[in-house]
Amino acid sequence: MMLHRLLLFVLLVGVCGNVQAQKSLPKNMVNVKGGTFVPLYGNDSIPVKVKTFLMDVYPVTNTEYLAFVNKYPKWRKSAVKKIFADESYLKNWTADLNIGPNAAKIQNSPVVNVSWFSAKAYCECQGKRLATVEEWEYAALASETKANAANDDKFYQRSIEWYSKPNPTYLPPVKESFRNYYGLHGMIGLVWEWTQNFNSAMVVGESRADVTMDRQLFCGSGSDGAKDVKNYVAFMRYAFRSSLKANYTVANLGFRCAKSI
Repeated sequence: MMLHRLLLFVLLVGVCGNVQAQKSLPKNMVNVKGGTFVPLYGNDSIPVKVKTFLMDVYPVTNTEYLAFVNKYPKWRKSAVKKIFADESYLKNWTADLNIGPNAAKIQNSPVVNVSWFSAKAYCECQGKRLATVEEWEYAALASETKANAANDDKFYQRSIEWYSKPNPTYLPPVKESFRNYYGLHGMIGLVWEWTQNFNSAMVVGESRADVTMDRQLFCGSGSDGAKDVKNYVAFMRYAFRSSLKANYTVANLGFRCAKSI
C-alpha cells in the first residue's frame, strides 16, 4: 500500500511538473525536443545533434515588426544604414511607420524584405535569437503527425509543390499556414526564413568542432554529395542561403526567433 501511494505521488508530481513547464513557455513559442538528424550534406556515421530549444510558433508579422521599428528608430526604412540593409529594405511599406494601403490584408502576414542584421536585432530585442541552420532544418523535417518525416514521400511532394508556385500578391496570415508536429506554423508553404548561421550552411557536422567546409558548388553536379537525394526542397534552401549576404532583403524572405534552454 505504501509503495502504491509512493508511485502515485511520483506520477502526480511528474504530471504537474510537465504542466508547469508548459505554462512557463514564453508566449507563442513551442518546445522542440532535441535529437539527431542527417542533414542534406553530412556524414551518415556522424549525424548532427540538436539540443532541445524553443522556437516561435509563427514567423514575425508586419504588425510585430512595425512595433519593433517604432521602438527602435534606427531600424526604420529611412534611417537604417545601407551596410545593414540594402535599398529594398521594407520596400512594400509606404513610410517608416506605415505598412501601406494594404495593411489590412498583410498586417498578420510575415514581414519580408528584411535583412539578416535587422532580423537578428529584432530577435535580440525580444531576448531571443535566430535559429541555427541545424535547428531550423531539424524542425522543418516534421510533418503534421511525425517529428521526422524524412521517409514520407507525400511530405516532400507537398513541399516541392509550394516551392514551384509563384509568390502570391499578398502573403497569407501566419496563422493560416501549415502547422507541423511541434505546433510550428509555416515552416513550409509560406516564406523562406533567415537563420543565425545562414552563411555557414555548408559546414559539415557540429560547427564549433568542425574546421573543414564542404565547398561543393550548387551546380549540376553539386547534388552528388547529398545524403538524402529526394529531399530536394532542403537542397533548394541550402542553395538559397549560400547566395545571400547579411544586408540582402528579398521579397519572400522573412524570419522567426528561437531561444536556447
